[in-house]
Amino acid sequence: MIKKILRWLTAFSILIGIAGFYSCCSFARGPFIQIKGSDTEVNLVQRLAEVYMEHHPEVYIAVTGGGSGTGIAALINKKTDIANLSREMTPEEIKRAIKNGVNPVKWVIAMDGISVIVNAKNPVNKLTLKQISQIFSGKIKNWREVGGENIPISLYGRQSNSGTFIYFRNHIVKADYSDRMKRMNGNAQIVESIKRDVAGIGYVGVGYVLEGEKLAKGIKVLKIAKDEHSPGVSPLNFENVEKGVYPIARPLYQYSNGCPKGKVLEFVRFELSKEGQKIVIEQGFYPVNVEYRKLNRQNLGF
Repeated sequence: MIKKILRWLTAFSILIGIAGFYSCCSFARGPFIQIKGSDTEVNLVQRLAEVYMEHHPEVYIAVTGGGSGTGIAALINKKTDIANLSREMTPEEIKRAIKNGVNPVKWVIAMDGISVIVNAKNPVNKLTLKQISQIFSGKIKNWREVGGENIPISLYGRQSNSGTFIYFRNHIVKADYSDRMKRMNGNAQIVESIKRDVAGIGYVGVGYVLEGEKLAKGIKVLKIAKDEHSPGVSPLNFENVEKGVYPIARPLYQYSNGCPKGKVLEFVRFELSKEGQKIVIEQGFYPVNVEYRKLNRQNLGF
């Protein structure tokens, strides 16, 4: 009987020790920040998080993609500290959030020039907004209709949970996408597809067209004109985006439930600091412009 009691006590002590070990390990890293959402922003915010954690090793930041829709759902369901969104939340989404006890507060971390890309061998260098709309809605089906070769156009776009999918459809195409458009999981997948498809055309965040400081091999970034009488403008020049000359420029948002606090607030301050905005440039995007700096001051106080 005594031996049995000793065995029980020994087993109990081991279990207590294991529980203590895992408890200790679980909290060893300190504060944990969860960030979910936009695939356009995921690489940028991952890099910002890496540099921040180098300065603050006690903080752990997990950044995942899945699209802006994923970020919105996580925010509404209180499953993330920050939601990365490449578009604004809709009034209906905000209503759902408020109904669930969530107060969405937004700010802008970078500017993006959505880039319309084709294969490097494609002779077309410029398109108007109208031509882009007609191509992605399926009205224009052959490259010869816009000055290219006599080959059918191959369309590449994002899936419907993408903020870029919605932004490009609502602001540029202004119609439903063609049924022929291949819906890809992310920006990188579109770039790789265009490299292999001479007839391909797609849209991606400007940060995905560069490899280091150079344009990715195998693709061409088209110049975009507001109409047939306007010059073509490239998104690769920040001044074109900053001054609103490039017609497919947009802000990249983050949202939280109420104003961020504690370590989350410290991380947001880092993103918008000189060091953070330098990383934005290094990742191929552009710093927050004057208009959206005003929004940030209004919503964040800095």
